[in-house]
Amino acid sequence: MTRLTAPFLDDPALKQVLAALSAEGAQALIVGGAVRNALLGEPVADVDIATSARPGETLRLAETAGLRTVPTGIDHGTITVIAGGRGFEVTSFRRDVETFGRRAVVAYSDRIEEDAQRRDFTMNAIYATSTGEVLDPVGGLEDLARRRLRFVGDPHDRISEDYLRILRFFRFLAWYGREAELQAVAACGELREGLARISRERIGYEIRRLLNAPDPSPSVALMTETGVLTQVLPGADASDLPELVEAEHEYGTGALTAWPRRLALLAPPDAAEALRLSRDETRTQDQIAQALTMPAPVAAYHFGRAVAAQSVLIRAARGETPPFGWCHRLARGAEAKFPLTARDLMPQLSGPALGQALRRAEAAYIDSDFTLPREALLQIALQPEAGS
Repeated sequence: MTRLTAPFLDDPALKQVLAALSAEGAQALIVGGAVRNALLGEPVADVDIATSARPGETLRLAETAGLRTVPTGIDHGTITVIAGGRGFEVTSFRRDVETFGRRAVVAYSDRIEEDAQRRDFTMNAIYATSTGEVLDPVGGLEDLARRRLRFVGDPHDRISEDYLRILRFFRFLAWYGREAELQAVAACGELREGLARISRERIGYEIRRLLNAPDPSPSVALMTETGVLTQVLPGADASDLPELVEAEHEYGTGALTAWPRRLALLAPPDAAEALRLSRDETRTQDQIAQALTMPAPVAAYHFGRAVAAQSVLIRAARGETPPFGWCHRLARGAEAKFPLTARDLMPQLSGPALGQALRRAEAAYIDSDFTLPREALLQIALQPEAGS
């Protein structure tokens, strides 16, 4: 028997919820990501619970134990139970009766085996009791040990229930897998056009999380081979992604978030629309693209150190070795403050001539590596232009 040992099993709030749900004999099991990550030695964020209690019973049992409840998805059997100031998502065992993509007709079940059959991947269909006993209805433990990603049951059936599972497959492969079941990969490619039915917000969410994996390049390469990458990001080119991951390790990334630079490297022509990027995210993508057209210190001067650093890593992935002292040079550019304003040139200049003079002086300031003093810049700004 496999037994789970994880700190969250000693969490008093979790124990309180599990005890409340099982007070009258119902099963209450930890399931999904918490069990998977604990078995892999990965950090655990949220703890989800599956129970044989029906939604109405869940509400009654929790309230009897003095726990607050929120019917977050009661139509689908999900209720959030609050304990210790935290929410635990509790879902009743279910089995599918009919499926229509995201919409499914479900019936509640008393059997863990039926509940496991409607989950996406075998590594997500492993359960644990309150004492850490592991229950494995669909062979997820062996797959997890091999880091093999496999759909529960027939891949075509699981994908047809929700086409977003194609992207979830590649995301989970990037984060947790080393091996992808060949049938699953083939099904993802064959059914990729179904992703056109999925909202761009949901696609964007998955792509962000995929690109934030420690090394998403093998998974993204498989997406390219199957045509999935082109389906969601037409025009994207992932050929330099392995080199970018290598450059990140070699030169460091500090606190920079990974996915924006990795998306900028892929350079899909219409990422903002395809992934429903926010205004700030779109601006960052535009700034990285512009930064790639200018020296890195100049990019830091215009857009800040973070954007310039992203561009340096992308250039490194494309074969351009960062110059010696590049971090210092980025800091110098980011901290530089152009010492002239329009008021400094008035009333001598006005209108278009004023703007031209400021641009001329700023160009000289940048060319001097941000060293020209204010007096020299005034002279440059006020000197007549050649030919005028």
